[in-house]
Amino acid sequence: MGTFSAWHLAILVGVVVLLLGSKKLPEMARSLGKSARILKSEAAAMKAGDGKADDKADGTTVPPSRPAS
Repeated sequence: MGTFSAWHLAILVGVVVLLLGSKKLPEMARSLGKSARILKSEAAAMKAGDGKADDKADGTTVPPSRPAS
C-alpha cells in the first residue's frame, strides 16, 4: 500500500493534463529544460572560477577600463 504502481502514475498524469491542458504542457517542459540548462551552465562557471556567473547574475556588465593618457 505504501508503494506507487503504474496506475498511480497514470492517474497523476491524467489529472495534470486535465488541470493544465495539453497546450501548456510542452511550453512548461521547454521552460523547465531552459532553466535546467541555465542552472547547469552557471554552476559550471562558478566551479571553474572564471567570474562569468557573477557578471551575468545581476544583468550588468563591467565596462573595460581605459588606459590613462
